Amino acid sequence: MSSNETSIVQRFQNRSDAFWSGIRDAAGAPAMVLFAGMVGFGAMGKTNGFDVWFTTFTTFFMFALPGQVVLLEMAITGSSVLAIALAVTLTSTRFVTMTVTLFPQFHQKDRNRNLYASVHLLAMTAWAISMKEFHSIEAKHRLSYFVGLGLLCWLISIPGTILGFYLAGMVPPAVTLGLVFINPLFFLLTFTEVKPWINRIAILMGCILGPIFFIIDRDTSLLTAGVIGGTLAYFIDRKFLRKRAGVIG
Repeated sequence: MSSNETSIVQRFQNRSDAFWSGIRDAAGAPAMVLFAGMVGFGAMGKTNGFDVWFTTFTTFFMFALPGQVVLLEMAITGSSVLAIALAVTLTSTRFVTMTVTLFPQFHQKDRNRNLYASVHLLAMTAWAISMKEFHSIEAKHRLSYFVGLGLLCWLISIPGTILGFYLAGMVPPAVTLGLVFINPLFFLLTFTEVKPWINRIAILMGCILGPIFFIIDRDTSLLTAGVIGGTLAYFIDRKFLRKRAGVIG
């Protein structure tokens, strides 16, 4: 057994240990960032005329800040329920790739119907940290670690939304919007630490192509920059990096 395999086996004694380790890892910057983001969202809900119940329920049932923001914006403009559902679904398509890359790393015995409940805890922050940590966690303890991590992130978001709702108007709108974007920024910084270089290349492509496509057509710039930048990153990874030992990570 290699020293690396030994360190993986010895990281957690049992599932409970892995679960509480996930809680502890979430209790620092991840929870603070999510809490701040939801404070901004709660303030956004009240500013736009929604009640505290509706605003909080979106956090409880959706737990996806970009989708929640789209929901509020389209509801404000009087969009139909079908259009809102379609737009929110499109903003959530990222969860498909996040799920198919994260969940196969769970132990075979954990891949059962209970995973449908665990999917609700999947968020950008929990996914990025899990992708970074799973290589050092034994497969049979990964689900417990993820549940601990995601559960605290979800639970802390609910009081954050309520607090933001009642604090609305006490802070400038620019601060409120800044709080909403803290979470994506934290995800970006965390994602750069995930070992495969393709992630960093994709981020670099987005930084270069995003402003260019915004100048060309701001309405479609996010989509075109993502599709073209991601495709280029995939091409570079498949054609060049995977042929060089030590670059893939």
